[in-house]
Amino acid sequence: MSWLEQIILFVASLVANIFSAFSGGGAGLIQLPVLIFLGLPFTVALATHKVATVALGLGATLRHLRAGSLEWRFSAWILATGIPGVILGATAIFQIPERWAIVALGILTIGLGVYSFVQPELGQRYEPKHRDGPGLVSGGAGLFVIGVLNGSLTSGTGLFCTLWLVQWFGLDYRRAVAYTLVLVGLAWNGAGAVTLGVLGEIKWPWLPALLAGSLLGGYLGAHLAITQGNRWIKRGFETVTVLVGLSLLLR
Repeated sequence: MSWLEQIILFVASLVANIFSAFSGGGAGLIQLPVLIFLGLPFTVALATHKVATVALGLGATLRHLRAGSLEWRFSAWILATGIPGVILGATAIFQIPERWAIVALGILTIGLGVYSFVQPELGQRYEPKHRDGPGLVSGGAGLFVIGVLNGSLTSGTGLFCTLWLVQWFGLDYRRAVAYTLVLVGLAWNGAGAVTLGVLGEIKWPWLPALLAGSLLGGYLGAHLAITQGNRWIKRGFETVTVLVGLSLLLR
């Protein structure tokens, strides 16, 4: 790649991951279309983007560990229920008609933003719920489905996890974003990257610029999420979900 293309990749990755780390998902809004615009087929762009987003999770992890944002037993449950779905989704993407899947995801993603907007108090207070056996099983089933979406389509699916943690488990937006960035960004995306890399192709020469932008953007966005109030994070979530959904519908 030329130096200009490397700079474009770095800037796109940095901006995308700052927004993603602040709002709880949506890095694919900018990063994935840029990879496609620069000439990668969809599945190759998806696999390459998935590897790069692992650095987003790493950057966010470095910041959130300092803030003590995570409960480790709950984190283990999110990993155990979501990762099998990610692997299934990453395997299935090669068999799914791309256009219909993207349209459906775009409509659902816009719906997330609208739902959050019409619920003004959603995610503003930490009120944990559904932590008993049946609640965890139902919540885990939801995480498995989100994992399937994350492995197969990736654009904005972290936003689904953020809202599910807020709605079902009673987290506020700040805590939900922390779980999404660390667990989805690092572990779920890592599992998806390995699966897509084994079954498809990763554009390795493009990764240094993407990884650098993702790592720095993840740290900066996580810092903003920790220092700003839930109201600002909620507005960021709603804005990014609508933009991601429109981007998918117009792709």
